[in-house]
Amino acid sequence: MTNTTASLNAAQSGTFQIGGDLSVNRLGYGAMRITGDGIWGDPADREGSLATLRRLPELGVNFIDTADSYGPAVSEELIREALHPYDSVVVATKGGLTRTGPDVWTPVGRPEYLKQQAYISRRRLGVEVIDLWQLHRIDPKVPREEQFGAIRELMDEGVIRHAGLSEVSVEEIEAARQVFPVATVQNLYNLVNRKSEDVLDYCERETIGFIPWFPLAAGSLAREGSVLAEVAKRVNASPSQVALAWVLRRSPVMLPIPGTSKVKHLEENVAAANVDLSDEDFHSLDEVGKAEWAKDSQQS
Repeated sequence: MTNTTASLNAAQSGTFQIGGDLSVNRLGYGAMRITGDGIWGDPADREGSLATLRRLPELGVNFIDTADSYGPAVSEELIREALHPYDSVVVATKGGLTRTGPDVWTPVGRPEYLKQQAYISRRRLGVEVIDLWQLHRIDPKVPREEQFGAIRELMDEGVIRHAGLSEVSVEEIEAARQVFPVATVQNLYNLVNRKSEDVLDYCERETIGFIPWFPLAAGSLAREGSVLAEVAKRVNASPSQVALAWVLRRSPVMLPIPGTSKVKHLEENVAAANVDLSDEDFHSLDEVGKAEWAKDSQQS
């Protein structure tokens, strides 16, 4: 594997058509970490965050995932400052979580609130249409059909082009699809967390983009002497790069969005698109990852 800056390009991860007509390179970027501690307020290093965002198109990263609640508002504002007009970059955002302090996230799914937030995000990002808007969480206090109906209205009104869901089950996706086309699903998933395996399989069958958050996690598999560490050594990559390469290899609908506020870390993540895992390495990692997940599930 070559890690030189000149060879770094997210296009090497392949492409996916969100909603069947919106092409993005599969290795994207999550813009949560460009805010302050607890995903609250302004970043400690504002210029560093802006530099990281400006580096994205140079590295072929043309899919950015953010949310109105990151900051709140801070992430969307920095993205606009750094990259507007976006040219070929697709900026996806989310709504449905409110913030009252660092690390505090409260779902609010009232239709009027969801619609208001989408209109505000559109204005904040400086676009006529949001390419992909995702319901950050289904609010258990509001009938889900009302939340799905608000999304349908946003699509009909031309505020959003495609819509997605986050942290949902297969049953919830199918319920939503009765109301609007579900273009993406964003659930926690990585080498050692397989709770959404059935959701991923469903998305692959239905050609729905699957956006795994926290995609770099490798748990205790990153320790010296592990299968992951041995594979990393063999392919001249870091354990986290191999974990990300495994996620990319896992499914053609996978759209991982590793996040960082540092240019150097961004470049290291993009280098994972160059990691070529053999079938044997992929299956070995799959087995140890499943075993780790089974062990963790039993302990929790």
